[in-house]
Amino acid sequence: MRNKIIIPEGLYGITGENFANGKTNLECVEAMIKGGIKIIQYREKKKSLGQKLEEARVLREVCRKNGVLFIINDNIDIALLVDADGVHVGQDDLPPSEVRKLIGDDKIIGLSTHSPEQGKKAFENPDVDYLGVGPIFPTTTKDTAPVGLEYLDFAVKNLDIPFVAIGGIKEHNIDKIIGHGAKRICLVSDIVGAPNIEEKVKFLRSKLEK
Repeated sequence: MRNKIIIPEGLYGITGENFANGKTNLECVEAMIKGGIKIIQYREKKKSLGQKLEEARVLREVCRKNGVLFIINDNIDIALLVDADGVHVGQDDLPPSEVRKLIGDDKIIGLSTHSPEQGKKAFENPDVDYLGVGPIFPTTTKDTAPVGLEYLDFAVKNLDIPFVAIGGIKEHNIDKIIGHGAKRICLVSDIVGAPNIEEKVKFLRSKLEK
């Protein structure tokens, strides 16, 4: 079932402490929100479950206080414990239909997709609320091979579901992604690694909102 919660257009924020040049995830999230980002995904691969739970609780409250959607990557248990707005899973994680049984009907499920075939299957799955489309370009944040602009073009033309273009997107190539029709775009290292995240986000938003 498609969720009634609206997945906001614009920039989609993802944490990436190892790309943040010494800034904490909390510092990055607070700055992203000040810059105007309306949805944050907590993605943390290297910390213990206990550390992730503690951090997610703090970030969840920051997002709630500011009216920002809060999504947990992979860890459905943590998403439930902190009452996140939803979870984002990959192709090798639990299938969305099983995730739905765990989190209920009022939470968001996002699914990473890397090809037209995966995108079409996800679009036809009523438990998927939005897609990740990518990685568009080579990226250091994921091991998946880049899919190029062809899949993005397919998604724009054929998948009537919210999707986020992701993977290797930077300030220098975001205009190309916008030009191909993406309405929701994620930059990880380019945002969290910026000297001034708030100003970086505002500048990127100005490109999207022209």
